[in-house]
Amino acid sequence: MFTPFKSLDKSARIWIYQAGRKFSASEKSTISETLLAFTQSWVVHGNPMKTSFTILEDQFIVLAADENYNEASGCSIDSSVRVMRQLDQQFSLGLFDRANVAFRKKSETEIIPLPELGRALAEGRWNQDTLFFNNVIATKGQLESEWILPAERSWLKRYLPKTVV
Repeated sequence: MFTPFKSLDKSARIWIYQAGRKFSASEKSTISETLLAFTQSWVVHGNPMKTSFTILEDQFIVLAADENYNEASGCSIDSSVRVMRQLDQQFSLGLFDRANVAFRKKSETEIIPLPELGRALAEGRWNQDTLFFNNVIATKGQLESEWILPAERSWLKRYLPKTVV
């Protein structure tokens, strides 16, 4: 059962899918139509789930399920992954490439492959203050407060030079 994203409780569980590039207007329209149809019929063991989605920055898809209503199961999560894989294949989006890190540079999103993070840091392409998209968060509340944060406040701090105290 689709519910507007803004109406979901902050405790709603989310899954963030990051594309390797921005969506075109027609891709965004098709993605929205596909996900609306999916979330309207997303079920767990035959029971409707209170679900939603949103597209952020024209590059991130966020699926959500209010588990206070009905808790997602392995099968229901698998069904969402199938839909996301279909979209990924249809548009070659790279939604399942977890080796890409996204940074906000001015008003744009820059993707840096994980193996290149050290070199990109040395080249000045990012630093401790560069805003990072933290796609491992798990709730809508975290999306509002912890999704975009300075690199030094994330797991990326391990790449930063150690400061002497």
